[in-house]
Amino acid sequence: MTASPFPPSRIPAAERGGLRIADRALARIAAQAASEALAEHAPEPDRLDFPRASADQGKRGLRLRLGIDLPYPVDIAAATGAVHHQVVRRLEQLAGAAEPALSLVVERLVPPEPGGLE
Repeated sequence: MTASPFPPSRIPAAERGGLRIADRALARIAAQAASEALAEHAPEPDRLDFPRASADQGKRGLRLRLGIDLPYPVDIAAATGAVHHQVVRRLEQLAGAAEPALSLVVERLVPPEPGGLE
């Protein structure tokens, strides 16, 4: 057995401080998670713009605004529900953000390319 190269800390865990993840990183995680969810619901995901997200960690917790494009026609409730679920799950997994307030805005409906879908 080898000894750890780092000596044990003399400062109790509760007094060592905390980790704060930047709003920009949280927004990026949310946008990527939304993109993953949309890839499963869009027949032509390459035609959709990458989701736009902003995050703010205020006194009332994490608040996110996420703007997405959706293909048309699509079951909007199912697609937005899948995006919401995926974003919340990823933020919990990667950033430890519990119950973020997510405002999901469908900014554009993208019709299929003429002759693209038969």
